[in-house]
Amino acid sequence: MLRKVLDSKYFQIPFKIIKTIIILLLVLYLAFILLQRISGNKSIFGYRIFTVATGSMVPDYNVHDVLAIKEVNTDELKVGDDITYLGNKLDVNGRIVTHRIIDIETVDGHKQYVTKGINSSVEDPTIEENQIYGKVVGKIPVITTINRIIKNQYGFFFLIFLPIVIVVFLEIADTVTEIKREKKDVEKNGEPDEII
Repeated sequence: MLRKVLDSKYFQIPFKIIKTIIILLLVLYLAFILLQRISGNKSIFGYRIFTVATGSMVPDYNVHDVLAIKEVNTDELKVGDDITYLGNKLDVNGRIVTHRIIDIETVDGHKQYVTKGINSSVEDPTIEENQIYGKVVGKIPVITTINRIIKNQYGFFFLIFLPIVIVVFLEIADTVTEIKREKKDVEKNGEPDEII
């Protein structure tokens, strides 16, 4: 009975499609994670990828959104641009921050940028050009969706863990029924003679 279900085209086609989608999504997500970890999130082709960790930029960027950051000449930056930088003062010291430029000042011939989260009432400490990683060019939709699913315990369980368990179970069931079928064929037809 199980063999008939597993062999039917009504099962095989959706099973292969679902299995392929799961594998592709996991490979894409793992590639994203490895790219971030191996590169130390250094620029690749002028781009970096960061994940939003706080709600300071809601509603434009939500927690777990994955953003593409493009290296730009800081002279091109203007008020209203969203930038990502490495903080070096006060609460943001050592943290990577993505906030909006609200003012650009020139002090002793050097530009300083004043930024603030759009969902925050407090400005960040001023930053200098050498702290800026780049300008936000947008969210990466597919990676963001996968990231949100994986970060949510129910989403992870029902859309990642459970499908993987089902695929593994069906692969094992397929292998066991195949072994049983081969064993029956050998018993029915007898074992082949040895060739000397």
